[in-house]
Amino acid sequence: MAGIGVKLNTIFQKKSIMANFVGFTYSTAVTVAPMFLVILNVLLMGRVLGFHTVGYFNRELFSCTVLYTFIFSLLTVSPFNAVLSKYMSDVIYEERYQDILPCYYLGLAMNLALSCLLGVPFCLWEHFVGGVKVFYVFTGFCGYISLTMAVYSMIYLSICKDYQKISLFFLIGMVAAFLLSLILRFLFHWSITESMLFALTTGIFLIAVLEYSFVKRYFVRNSNQYWKVLKYFKRYWQLVVTNFLYISGMYVHNFVFWNTDMKMVVADTFVCSQPYDMASCLAMFTNISATIIFIAHVEMHFHEKYKAYSESVIGAKKADIENDKRQMFRQMGASLMNLARIQFIISVVVYLMCIILLPRFGFSGLVMSIYPCLAAGYFILFLMYSAILFLYYFNDLTGMVWATLSFFVITLAGSIFAVGLNEIWYGIGVVLGSFTGWTVTYMRLRWVEKNIDRHIFCSGDLTERGKGAQPSSKVYDRRNLNKKIAEGNG
Repeated sequence: MAGIGVKLNTIFQKKSIMANFVGFTYSTAVTVAPMFLVILNVLLMGRVLGFHTVGYFNRELFSCTVLYTFIFSLLTVSPFNAVLSKYMSDVIYEERYQDILPCYYLGLAMNLALSCLLGVPFCLWEHFVGGVKVFYVFTGFCGYISLTMAVYSMIYLSICKDYQKISLFFLIGMVAAFLLSLILRFLFHWSITESMLFALTTGIFLIAVLEYSFVKRYFVRNSNQYWKVLKYFKRYWQLVVTNFLYISGMYVHNFVFWNTDMKMVVADTFVCSQPYDMASCLAMFTNISATIIFIAHVEMHFHEKYKAYSESVIGAKKADIENDKRQMFRQMGASLMNLARIQFIISVVVYLMCIILLPRFGFSGLVMSIYPCLAAGYFILFLMYSAILFLYYFNDLTGMVWATLSFFVITLAGSIFAVGLNEIWYGIGVVLGSFTGWTVTYMRLRWVEKNIDRHIFCSGDLTERGKGAQPSSKVYDRRNLNKKIAEGNG
């Protein structure tokens, strides 16, 4: 997100209260605004259409359909996005813009294939075993596929630095969905849940279409070089593992509690745990500002130091390289510390507000008992993810795999162990997993700092790689050289 830093620096240069407010608003708009727009739209549709009057079964069926749509669309997209983003960055750096459309088409096909492989059997089970109507099942499936396409296409808009377009497309899609829900409910007299689900699906599909049309307009030429993209999956398989383990680790603790006595089964198909899922949602929103703070700090400060060091490596003196390296790592440490300090203050304030205000709106009992431990876990989780992104800066793929693997395994094991504890400790798996992942990431960052010279200057190849007979290992022959010198003097 190198383009955000330029804009933020321009805003914050004015050094006023209004400039700080505008900068924070801009950071929010280009990071978490799409998610908030979807949530706000669902709440508004439910409020206007009278969702609270719907029967318990239909209400829970709609809620579970939306929940599964968002969780599993993110899971199915996660194995591909990191590698495709890496390929896109390299292609743009090398100015091979004609290779972007093959990357987009191939990635889209792979995402849709995996999504359908998981979604079709689930939908068949939902209809034939759960007894849900074909129209409702098909609408939910279309929403799931549309969201997969929308999330996938967001990579390309981010690479093109058109972050505002993402928020704009989500705004257009959600406004259209809200208006359509009103038409379907009050003009055509559809049921409330069908109106909301069909309108939401249509809005998400509109977002996906707008993103697709923008990518097609931005990149016109097509080289049809699909094999180059596939080679990246073999070369950077660690990115596939890292991204999948991180996204899976974010939800694996939910899956554990979906298989306990707290679970609720809807239509013999959907499984969830309302108290734990709601507490997880509250904990995530308590710490979501960490994403905004991290991007602002990294793009405004660290990226410039990283760029200066990269330029020094190309041709500066050794003293200048060492100086830029020290400044870069000093800035990295300062960014992480500032993130921890600022986010801690925000999380404490939000936590106290939730403890005081939410019981007045019906959030009490088991949800509020689970919430504190999960809030602490998500605080560490967002710090861990920020540190992992620094590993991505330094291309430490092995460190990223170890960090996310430890996070996933410990979160899973800790959540299984927490099932037998008191409810206030149900979120201990997230705390232990996030802390373990953070510890591994910190150790890898220290290792990178100590070994960055070897990583930068000793990782290339003197000869081009290829298959065939191994070249001779002899590099220098003193006798032949002396002979040639003697012949030349003669």
